[in-house]
Amino acid sequence: MHILHVVGARPNFMKAAPVLRALSTQPASKQTLVHTGQHYDFNMSEVFFSQLEIPTPDVNLGVGSGTHAQQTAEIMSRFEPVALERRPDCVLVYGDVNSTVAAALVCAKLGIRVGHVEAGLRSFDRSMPEEINRVVTDRLADFLFTPSEDADANLKHEGIPAEKIQRVGNVMIDSLVRLLPMAESVPKNGFPERYALVTLHRPANVDDSETLKSILKSLLDINESIDVIFPVHPRTRQRIEEFGYKAENLHLYGPLPYIEFLALQRRAVVVITDSGGVQEETTYLGVPCLTLRSNTERPITVDVGTNVVVGQDSRKFSAEFLKIIEGKGKKGSIPPLWDGHAGERIAAILVALDV
Repeated sequence: MHILHVVGARPNFMKAAPVLRALSTQPASKQTLVHTGQHYDFNMSEVFFSQLEIPTPDVNLGVGSGTHAQQTAEIMSRFEPVALERRPDCVLVYGDVNSTVAAALVCAKLGIRVGHVEAGLRSFDRSMPEEINRVVTDRLADFLFTPSEDADANLKHEGIPAEKIQRVGNVMIDSLVRLLPMAESVPKNGFPERYALVTLHRPANVDDSETLKSILKSLLDINESIDVIFPVHPRTRQRIEEFGYKAENLHLYGPLPYIEFLALQRRAVVVITDSGGVQEETTYLGVPCLTLRSNTERPITVDVGTNVVVGQDSRKFSAEFLKIIEGKGKKGSIPPLWDGHAGERIAAILVALDV
């Protein structure tokens, strides 16, 4: 059984690591790891490989940046010869980035079976490029590994046969569970005792001048009552500089390695984000989360977890932030199967199916 994994961006690495590890214990399995190079900054890519103990990729396509169309097309053209040469029994793709849909398209045309890890998530917002990637990948995939009951329901509603759907839990939580003890031991290094942690990178939030200005104003307002720690995504930093905004009163950092960022999440009073993965991680950690989006493809973090979707409504943001500061923030619980063993379930299914 030859499994080829395709990763390309920071969230993929955290999802692939548990599956790679679980399959490595199967004597009949051979694995190939392809890194598309969609993320190429060191702190956004290579350092994650070392912290997550992911083996050196067998192939690096070195795609780099570009528009969505350029990047997807480049990945397809560079990945096709690799797929033809390696001829795996199954290709596993992860999440919802351009690398995911590009590899799935190539495999579908070559007749190579595809497994989609983190299938079935839907924001129902087609203005998000990631939503297009999710829908297309799920239509093409032969095996759909879902993290939660709502994902199963979405796929069935779209006409996906039930036999293709396998609920396995959340592989990103596998990585969190494994690395949390290391994160707990990370020194505070002069960070404030109480702080809000911010991540911001979605085009809807950072590419529009007025929207970004409004968000920064809200962050500067709450900075009056609690320190704001803001590891700035390269895209966001570029926009802040282009628009000429000032954020010097905030604690600005570059992108952080996973363990260090996990330590910051664990100790935060509140996390403010537009990231899907961070919504999941804060739910597991029991840390209040305010999501700066009008929707989420991870509703379980709202229905069960600690997440509150505030969109771009500054009044709602301020009201929810005040609740948290006063100790009245939302209390959540950990969703079913978010137990650190999703990767093992995926490996067991692949072995049982003898793909």
